[in-house]
Amino acid sequence: MTIAYLEQHRIFELSTRRTSYVFGINEKGTLQHLYWGEPVDASELGFLLRGRSHSSFDADIDRETEEFGGWGGSHYAEPGLKIRFGDGVRDVKLDYSGYALTNDDELTIQLVDRHYAIRVDVIYQTFAEYDLIERHVRVHNGEALPITIEQVMAAVWNVLALPEYRLTHVAGRWAGEYQLRRTVLTEGQKRLESRRGFTGPHANPWFAIDDGSADENAGHVWFGALGWSGNWKIVAEKSTFGHVRVVGGVNDFDGAFTLAPGETYASPVFTGGFTAGGFGSMSRLLHRYERECISPTRRPRKVLYNSWEATEFAVNAKEQIKLARKAASLGVERFVVDDGWFGARNSDRAGLGDWYVNPDKFPNGLEELVREVQGLGMEFGLWVEPESVNPDSDLYRQHPEWIYRFDTREGTQLRNQYLLNLGLPEVKAFVLGFMTELLSKYEIKFIKWDMNRTVTEPGAKDAGQPIWLNHVRNLYEIWAELRKRFPDVEFETCAGGGARIDLGILRYADQAWISDNTDARDRLAIQEGFTYAYSPSVMMCWVTESPSGFNGRSLPLSYRFHSAMMGGLGIGANIGKWSEEETEEAGRFVQLYKSIRHIVLAGNHYRLEPLGRSNLAAYAYVSGDGQEAVAFAFLQSQHFGSEERRLRLRGLDADASYEVSLDGGEPIVRRGSTLMNVGYPLTLRGDYGSSLLRLKRL
Repeated sequence: MTIAYLEQHRIFELSTRRTSYVFGINEKGTLQHLYWGEPVDASELGFLLRGRSHSSFDADIDRETEEFGGWGGSHYAEPGLKIRFGDGVRDVKLDYSGYALTNDDELTIQLVDRHYAIRVDVIYQTFAEYDLIERHVRVHNGEALPITIEQVMAAVWNVLALPEYRLTHVAGRWAGEYQLRRTVLTEGQKRLESRRGFTGPHANPWFAIDDGSADENAGHVWFGALGWSGNWKIVAEKSTFGHVRVVGGVNDFDGAFTLAPGETYASPVFTGGFTAGGFGSMSRLLHRYERECISPTRRPRKVLYNSWEATEFAVNAKEQIKLARKAASLGVERFVVDDGWFGARNSDRAGLGDWYVNPDKFPNGLEELVREVQGLGMEFGLWVEPESVNPDSDLYRQHPEWIYRFDTREGTQLRNQYLLNLGLPEVKAFVLGFMTELLSKYEIKFIKWDMNRTVTEPGAKDAGQPIWLNHVRNLYEIWAELRKRFPDVEFETCAGGGARIDLGILRYADQAWISDNTDARDRLAIQEGFTYAYSPSVMMCWVTESPSGFNGRSLPLSYRFHSAMMGGLGIGANIGKWSEEETEEAGRFVQLYKSIRHIVLAGNHYRLEPLGRSNLAAYAYVSGDGQEAVAFAFLQSQHFGSEERRLRLRGLDADASYEVSLDGGEPIVRRGSTLMNVGYPLTLRGDYGSSLLRLKRL
């Protein structure tokens, strides 16, 4: 059993392969967190289950370590729940009332208010093989009057008794997502959040905490990832008594909503874990969990070509067919037409919302291109942006009331478009309807679903309507229904790059577009930060032009391919302008990627040399059975002449022998212990050199 209740001690223990998570019921009838870390004997932790008081100013210190509680009484930390009852009372007092155990791996703790007919179910599900626990809550209104939920978090995580607390998270902006940040937590709150209507590029709902000494390969790390694609917040709060609690869920900013009598609210899932193996172990646990428990499919990423950079809005059947033929000659498996194929879409100023094939661009219909792509042995895919609309569109002229807007205000246009209020039933029906028609009429196997603006002016007619919640709920329901109706179609989540990636949308999306920045050097930093929380199996990476349109940087084609081969490989360059030599080289890289794809997408990921530590960056992937491995090394710049560089591998069997080849050269045989402790010599010189190392166990 992974969950046990020690009745004599009034203690609950959640066990995974390498962790213990322990809490109990104290003498006040509230849930108190006791321990989270390496395995212990929970029966010996009863001495921790006690009330603590410091003064009248800090009368209930034990409430700082509540497993879940409401705002009320002498509790001043960030609450799990804040309610306004029908009679105006805003005080929540939750007591333990019982528990239920399902299938030995799911625990439901029942909490009730001392006066009002409110029940809160705190739900835990253990994933023992991954050392992870999923948590969420349900709030049921048994009152005769509606209640107002002012804040309800998915979980409260406690990290206790460290001499110092360091928070690791990611920050960024458009074209600069997933930049790693580390900060020491002092007394007070550190808030990570989005108020923009989606997950957002500026922060991501993932955190990690250690004592400041953990590194890639060793050290205690506590971590969590919230599965919600709308407004969210994570608050890491350190008290003056040395406790840290991390509270996360749907953002309460402008987020109060009404719960009618008899209704139940269910929060998103907040997944948490602990490892003694450093940040690398944390990432590998999350990656495996995402691949095996979160992802809707286990299909390998197909090598795709996207025609956006070649044509932008100047899409037409003739030029797309030329690009498709060139893409097929490279070994591409999926051809995707991006923006510009529909309505009066000749720029970003018109046509968005009119989802019919432009007859001038495709005089013989879209079928002509689809047949050509299929005849070349590729699948066909399309770009869509269903949640947005241009003012210059038939849809907006017919339904101006469908956008987010306050009645007395003119709506804000971002990228010359408004955002549809997906929470409206008629808008949800429209989006599901046109997507169903599109996927039924044409043999489309891939959809790139984009969202190129934030939510602004979230007006609503009905008081108490959960506006921010309904948009995301309906989005999830649309994706779930489309997956049910079209099980062979794969979906990519995109929001101006990586602004909608989290464990919520990844339950529906096969892959993710993590940034519009395709500069291969910048992408190393973006991809490295991304892999702290998310698996390379969903990470789409493109080979694009040199010089880069973002930075004007010129990079070798080999460097660009190596950077893009560390996830799902895509090509976005104008391949029609590639020379014969470039085309041949690209074709070789595509075939090489196909031969290692199973290792990259399903293997264990190791950040061997993170960016910034030296002028070398290196990353490795080891297959699940340990029989194969690949490593990518990138030299950013050469200084002061040549120097010896040795790449130290990880994740190998020290006692095994491996056949090792560098960039397809003559293989040599080395022991795993030598490769991990002494390293493999690299011959990189000059600026922006790169190499690929392949290993096969003998």
